[in-house]
Amino acid sequence: MRFMMGGLIVILGVLLLVYGLDASESLYSKLTRVFTGAPTDKSLWLLIGGVLALGVGLSMAITRRHHHHRTQ
Repeated sequence: MRFMMGGLIVILGVLLLVYGLDASESLYSKLTRVFTGAPTDKSLWLLIGGVLALGVGLSMAITRRHHHHRTQ
């Protein structure tokens, strides 16, 4: 189950990165970058969210959950 959830979060991260890159290449974003020197907030948050989701999803999919049972 953890592997599947990680995989879904990786897919979400990739989609956010694709939309973020697409938004950063839009005409509005290019004009904003000319005047402010920075990308638009929307594209920046999409890229940040994509990177974070990708990292969380990969760590969930790769790492195994260890069960520690205490003996009494």
